[in-house]
Amino acid sequence: MKVRVKFAKQGAMKFIGHLDIMRYFQKAVRRAGIDVAYSEGFSPHMIMSFAAPLGVGVTSTAEYFDMEIQTPMSSKEAVKRLNDTMAEGMEVLSFRKIPDGKANAAMALVAAADYQVTFRENMEPVGNWKELVRTFMEQPEIRIVKKTKKNEKEVDIKPYIYDMHVSEEGIFLQLAAGSVKNTKPELVLEAFYGFCKKPFDSFALKIHRLEVYADKGEENTRHLISLENLGEELE
Repeated sequence: MKVRVKFAKQGAMKFIGHLDIMRYFQKAVRRAGIDVAYSEGFSPHMIMSFAAPLGVGVTSTAEYFDMEIQTPMSSKEAVKRLNDTMAEGMEVLSFRKIPDGKANAAMALVAAADYQVTFRENMEPVGNWKELVRTFMEQPEIRIVKKTKKNEKEVDIKPYIYDMHVSEEGIFLQLAAGSVKNTKPELVLEAFYGFCKKPFDSFALKIHRLEVYADKGEENTRHLISLENLGEELE
């Protein structure tokens, strides 16, 4: 049986990198007594895959990983057992059965993500930045220089910003995600600071991921569904 686990990563745990988070959950699953499935061969490992890993320093209440289990158990019991093993800053939020098949794997499904961005004291873009958010999004293009391991290239990220508006806490962003169109909130805010004619300092931002989505729309349409809602509770 394939299950999807949703968890939160907050507090000091935001400084733990992706590989260490993977190791952390491998140990947590064993401690929780969940009958997880292993791969075959000379070096068996847990059948587990994570969706859209976070950058270091970013908090989230919408992290996901899929795994295979051999003995079914209720979602309520699994969440309790896992949370009994969690360190401060980590919390398992749900444990749901998902359909079999590669097309349903969390890593392959990721299409978009929501973020809440707030600014550290006295590090806002400019005094009237709230009025400039709409003007920024009304531009026909938002061009940035995107750096890769091999080179740099100028790209238009406007098509990948699905929503950007002022919220009570700061700025809400809904951005394209996944292996092809992945757009980081830091890139968008760097472009916004440039638009406001203020030097960008990534330390100015506090970024929190709110949700991760799959796109179940037809061609040229977008219909986003959270990865959590693609699964079902186990009784």
